[in-house]
Amino acid sequence: MMDMTEQSPVTEQTAAPVNATAQPVLPDAQTVTAVTHWTDRLFSFRVTRPASLRFRSGEFVMIGLMGDVNPKTGKQKPLLRAYSIASPSWDEELEFYSIKVQDGPLTSKLQHIQPGDQIILRPKPVGTLVHDALLPGKRLWFFATGTGFAPFASLLRDPQTYEDYDQVIITHTCRDVAELEYGKQLIETIRTDEMMQELLGEDGLAKLVYYPTTTREESPKMGRITTLLQDGTVFKDLGIDGISAETDRAMVCGSMGLNTDIKEILEGFGLEEGANSEPKHYVVEKAFVG
Repeated sequence: MMDMTEQSPVTEQTAAPVNATAQPVLPDAQTVTAVTHWTDRLFSFRVTRPASLRFRSGEFVMIGLMGDVNPKTGKQKPLLRAYSIASPSWDEELEFYSIKVQDGPLTSKLQHIQPGDQIILRPKPVGTLVHDALLPGKRLWFFATGTGFAPFASLLRDPQTYEDYDQVIITHTCRDVAELEYGKQLIETIRTDEMMQELLGEDGLAKLVYYPTTTREESPKMGRITTLLQDGTVFKDLGIDGISAETDRAMVCGSMGLNTDIKEILEGFGLEEGANSEPKHYVVEKAFVG
């Protein structure tokens, strides 16, 4: 579902007790295999995947690091956040996309990880941004702001996405052009990588539409996606009549403000919010804030 930010509550769980003479080890440890810093505020990283982990593209897990030692007790507790898995369900590794918060309890530490380091990964994936939560439709919209692109990075590389829909539209809104780079490069890879072409097929790749916008720095398309939906610009740009419950399905992952505004817009078009237990026309990642 998402890549959580520091506004999310810290989940503190007492680390498994360790032998006083032994070196402490991380619970549920996975090893970092790659780190990419996209801007001074954004980075992505890949880690090993537990052999037993099964997840649906679009779900999230709790990941983190050990917190500082409590000076009174001498003990440490894990600092955990919910992060969308950005890699597809078939990937041998797990990818995550994160913001950096300099004074954030977790990301102030997480942003300094390097290949070979270990993180905590609780292997219990959950989330609403999954195909099972939507009724069948013809066109699928992904609405993302910032690191809310992460779950869609997973879904965009999942063959089911293209098997289920005639058109797949990913909108990504950020303040600055550099903040779009992670998504831009991922889309380019999907379109040009031989393995992706073989996995998704030419017909599948022809269904993919990428619609990036910026709100602060000048770019080919300016404006908040909510405004561009309300004034019809998106539909005019893409040659689409509009959004309707008959044909359109949507997934939303972004700031609380975006989630609220998009929900209102989609419901104005007649779409109803779904869930794993009751599939409908659109779903929102409630765990994401950022």
